[in-house]
Amino acid sequence: MNDKQKEELKNKIKVEIKNLTKQVKDLEGTVDPVKPDAAIGRLSRLDTMLNQGINKSSIAQSRQRILNLEDTLNRLENDPFFGECEECGEDIPIARLLALPESRYCVHCAEHLSE
Repeated sequence: MNDKQKEELKNKIKVEIKNLTKQVKDLEGTVDPVKPDAAIGRLSRLDTMLNQGINKSSIAQSRQRILNLEDTLNRLENDPFFGECEECGEDIPIARLLALPESRYCVHCAEHLSE
């Protein structure tokens, strides 16, 4: 991976972290408990609670992805072997890293490891 590709990947990761952080902040306001005295019907209350569960799950997934991306950014800056498959040692294609920066395996090895 050349310096230009590393810089492109670094910028993509930073933008993704920024977007996910905003998404978490936006969703946090939607998971406040529904007050029992709220003037909404029973079905609306159940629907709101279901949506809260979905949003809580999205928040947890986004927070985990932020941690993974921050770790990836650290590895990108400090690991001389970043971008090499941890299984076979071949270079991970830049297109794969741009699509999924936290990839540690090439497509071939990732497929075999998931079997």
